[in-house]
Parts: sequence; structure tokens; C-alpha cells
Amino acid sequence: MSDVTEKDTLETGRAQGVRRGGGDPGARGRTTIADGVVEKITGMAARDVAGVHAMGSGMSRTFGAVRDRVPGGFRSVTRGVKAEVGEKQTALDLEIVVEYGVSIIDVARDVRENVVAAVERMTGLEVVEVNIAVSDVKLPDEEDEEQEEPRIK
Repeated sequence: MSDVTEKDTLETGRAQGVRRGGGDPGARGRTTIADGVVEKITGMAARDVAGVHAMGSGMSRTFGAVRDRVPGGFRSVTRGVKAEVGEKQTALDLEIVVEYGVSIIDVARDVRENVVAAVERMTGLEVVEVNIAVSDVKLPDEEDEEQEEPRIK
């Protein structure tokens, strides 16, 4: 009969560098990414593209502008973005407003490229589609709905 206990065996195994459970420790377990996380990444990446004036429909921008002015409120980076996230893939819908004079086709292509690169790099998810709806064109002489108004007059 041996005097070696289970504790001695575990300690010896650790000392010798034996891994329990097998495989790469980084691959153990599961990582889930919420839709809202992908929506934030998408919103930030889309706004970085030259020619994108705003995100969302006219109504959502109006409500958002009001909400942004409430003390303690914050600007929503997910406005105009909808993400469907699976275990390995994601599909994205964006609604944008473009600046007058830019090529809508070029802006949409640039938005797709920037969004796909950012989402895939940051999440590891495969972006299977990026649908873009251009809901408005910002004319040079139009007032900006999202323009900050002074809180004190």
C-alpha cells in the first residue's frame, strides 16, 4: 500500500507542469457578447467615416437630441444601429444621414469596411451582412437637430 495521497499527487503534478483538463486554457469556457456591445462598436465605427453626418431616422434623432439635453443624460452611440448576434456571427442594420455632396455609394462602402473591421477585430465574430439605409441628406443650410444648445441663457 502506498503512502501517497491525492493531495501529494496534485502538488507533484503542479510542480511538474502537468495541466489538468487538457487543451488550451484560453479556450476553456464560453464567451458571450451582448447585442448592445456590438451595437456600440458599430455606431462608433460608422460615425468615424467621413460623410456620415448622423445616425438614425429623423424621429429617433429628435428624441435623442432631447434626451441628450437632459442633465445627466448621455449621447447614445447605438442610435440608428441594430445588431443580431449569434455564437459566431453577427448581422447589422444601420440607418445613417449623409452630408450633402458626398457619394452615398462610397460612404456606404466605407461604413461597411470600417464596421466589419472594427467588429471582427474587437469581438472575433464574423460579420455576415451590414445593411445600410440612408434616411436623409444633411444640406449645408439646414439647422443641425443635434446641435448643443446652451443650458443657461
